Amino acid sequence: MLKIKQFVKVSSIEEAYELNQQKNNIVIGGMLWLKMQDRIINTAIDMSGLGLDKIEENDAEFRLGAMVTLRDMETHKSINEYFGNAVCDAVKNIVGVQFRNLATVGGSVFGRYGFSDVLTVLMALNAKVELYGQGIMSIEEFAAKPYDNDILLHVIIPKENRKARYSSVRNQSTDFPVITCGVSASQDDYRIAIGARPARAVVFSFERNTKLQEMLDEIDKKLVTESNNRADADYRHRVALVLARRSLSEL
Repeated sequence: MLKIKQFVKVSSIEEAYELNQQKNNIVIGGMLWLKMQDRIINTAIDMSGLGLDKIEENDAEFRLGAMVTLRDMETHKSINEYFGNAVCDAVKNIVGVQFRNLATVGGSVFGRYGFSDVLTVLMALNAKVELYGQGIMSIEEFAAKPYDNDILLHVIIPKENRKARYSSVRNQSTDFPVITCGVSASQDDYRIAIGARPARAVVFSFERNTKLQEMLDEIDKKLVTESNNRADADYRHRVALVLARRSLSEL
């Protein structure tokens, strides 16, 4: 059972950051995974009043606040037109619409879950994160870091004229994925992100003139998968190569 001793709706990022440095305090988003934990929280920090629930767009990037919901991502016309519905395809099978109306981008990314469709597609799109303390870094670098008490403010998706595809395999609709695959191509490179290995997603990058079979051979050689109650390692490995081949062929 989750027990919360104190709830604070903060009025500034600085206040949220200071509270978050204290032991057993935590920033809450949609509270969809958090509420299933068995723990005691001293102070639950609510950032819903800080204006981080907007998707902003300019000529260089899309900027998603940490409190933007997965449903906002799924239905955002400009994002989906720019990336060929890859973002919509990544989140549309996450549980259900009610869930996606509550789950936040910040919670999905900061959690760095191995099963995360969101993390996989954002890695494929060469996204960055903006943290209050550490500033801006690639989402790939962020995902490799250990958990800390910093606060995620924005996810930044650059406009690099990337064409993108997203696919996943699930044992049944709305279940956690068995394997995920996000692929994008710019004028200069390909990025192939493989997630639900079941560990966190990893990215393979290639120059744009690399042949399809060369990319697949490199992924085959370096991709590490493991077994759990959803699938074994060999199955995941084989399916990941199939998804990568299909997406790369389409691009």
